[in-house]
Amino acid sequence: MGSFSGEILKVATFGESHGVGVGVVVEGVPAGIALEQEAIQAELDRRRPGTSPLASARQEADQVEILSGVAEGRTLGSPIALLVRNVDARSKDYSALADKFRPGHADYTFWRKYGLPPQPGGGRSSGRETVGRVAAGAVARALLAPLGVAIAAYTIQVGPVKATAIDPAFAREHPLRAADPATAQAMVDEVMAARSDGDSVGGVLELAIDGVPAGLGDPVFNKLDARLGGAMFSIGAVKWVEIGDGLAVAARRGSANNDQMDAKGFLSNHAGGILGGISNGMPLVLRLAIKPTPSIAQPQRTQNLDGQAVEISIGGRHDPCLCGRIAPVAEAMAALVLADLWLMQKTQARSEA
Repeated sequence: MGSFSGEILKVATFGESHGVGVGVVVEGVPAGIALEQEAIQAELDRRRPGTSPLASARQEADQVEILSGVAEGRTLGSPIALLVRNVDARSKDYSALADKFRPGHADYTFWRKYGLPPQPGGGRSSGRETVGRVAAGAVARALLAPLGVAIAAYTIQVGPVKATAIDPAFAREHPLRAADPATAQAMVDEVMAARSDGDSVGGVLELAIDGVPAGLGDPVFNKLDARLGGAMFSIGAVKWVEIGDGLAVAARRGSANNDQMDAKGFLSNHAGGILGGISNGMPLVLRLAIKPTPSIAQPQRTQNLDGQAVEISIGGRHDPCLCGRIAPVAEAMAALVLADLWLMQKTQARSEA
């Protein structure tokens, strides 16, 4: 089911939404890297549900257990296995949906590909799978720490409400990861209005990465932008990714879009920190369009397993907007890509010496 990622830093997530637990195995981390359980837990705490009326009410502490690969705060060079046990799954909430395809979910495509009927909570296709990604991302951050790489994702749009300024420190503490203090309440109001209507709302995340050295990534098939784009699209609710100025470049001339240079370096960053698939030392900038949560309480038309037309409404506990919960996932995926490419760069340097 495509659960593996990475070239040198290899990651495999495991588990289902309503199974015993979820987690990840990370292979390729050198021995001797400082890695504390508290650092992993801090990232999981940013992703976990039940922390705000703007998120799912599922009560999961998401306490990480380090099963292998770390001792006395240092990596051992062996595979790192991280487990988070599910403690508040309520499969009964899905009993009425066991033979029906939920609109906007992967139920129908899993049925056609694997022959699996709809799984409680979405099973492997649930956002719960991202627990393992965030835990692995904390490991990747430990690898990147000596480089001084800083990764921040924040919400710049919810429905029609757009941020007019960026305050990453404010966003980190806000439940929606809202970037602009001036429009944060309007974003909250938009989410709560959707929730009160039994509906959901989408948005846009921006991902800014500082401190990436020039030279990461390779031409052709292993471009940094291709790796980052693939990583972001692997997150279930992401439907669109742009790097740098993205779609806006289509309306420009080259004279306006090229990042010119002087003796001190680049004079602009329209490219978003990547040229020819390789980092150029400028900040990496990405934006992700997040679809509205497909689980909504309003009546919807669908099919059952017998191909009959039926109507459903989805109860249970769901996020009315996914932006705040996806922000740490996007950060984790970026960290994993960059850490993998950094290890590849070191390997290439040795082979060329």
